[in-house]
Amino acid sequence: MNNESDLVSIITPAYNASRFILETIKSVKDQTYANWEMLIIDDCSTDDTRRIVEEQSRLDQRIHLIAAPQNGGPAKARNLGLQKAKGRYIAFLDSDDLWLPEKLERQLKFMKTRQVSFSFTQYRYMNEKGVISEEIVKVPDCLDYKGLLRNTNLIGCLTVLLDREKIGPVKFKNIPPEDFVLWLDILKKGHKAYGLQEDLSSYRVVRNSVSRNKLKASSWVWKVYRDLERLNMADAAICFIKYAWLALIRNRKYMSMGKLPINKEAAMRVSQG
Repeated sequence: MNNESDLVSIITPAYNASRFILETIKSVKDQTYANWEMLIIDDCSTDDTRRIVEEQSRLDQRIHLIAAPQNGGPAKARNLGLQKAKGRYIAFLDSDDLWLPEKLERQLKFMKTRQVSFSFTQYRYMNEKGVISEEIVKVPDCLDYKGLLRNTNLIGCLTVLLDREKIGPVKFKNIPPEDFVLWLDILKKGHKAYGLQEDLSSYRVVRNSVSRNKLKASSWVWKVYRDLERLNMADAAICFIKYAWLALIRNRKYMSMGKLPINKEAAMRVSQG
């Protein structure tokens, strides 16, 4: 598995992430698959994020700090990382999320066995205190372009692994939600996204994060349907109703995170290393 040609470039945008970035880095360093590089793009943080990443880069040469010239948001930060990425495979991990130790190894094996270019996995929610939900976020076995339009919420960015040799160059548009727009662009070319039915990541729910503003997020998704993908009113409405229903279910899970008991097995797997 650890061929030089199978290098995985991990793209991590970071802005004022000093509370969680060290834990996120540790979850990468604990991977059972060792052939990776982690590109952390500091988006002009005003806290200790840059200092922490610099220290980690001195301890592990696979970790690289990229300093953004000005604050530009997650899409521009990820694109800076993609410009520097050397790997055939591209993964995304935000500065407050975590991977389980076997994430890369299992997902690469899945992609090689199935000969696929785009994969994503199951995951769990986690709150700011590290409490991990008992419930696993399920994923479909396969999504094409039309399937993703009607299932906006199904691909967690932190779970995605892309094969650039098969997909070609990858670049985010500065159009929110940026990850959803990128997945649509890829699938529109005829690729399919394949779901690995394994829980391999923890998505941290942070108060006041951009994605938690539901009204704003809803307006973004509607604009993607109508302005970017140019769906007619009827198709856009059908897709949006499905999106809103799934978003409501997810929001209820968010709201209950503080009351959920920690999943000890998942927590133990995250902290291994």
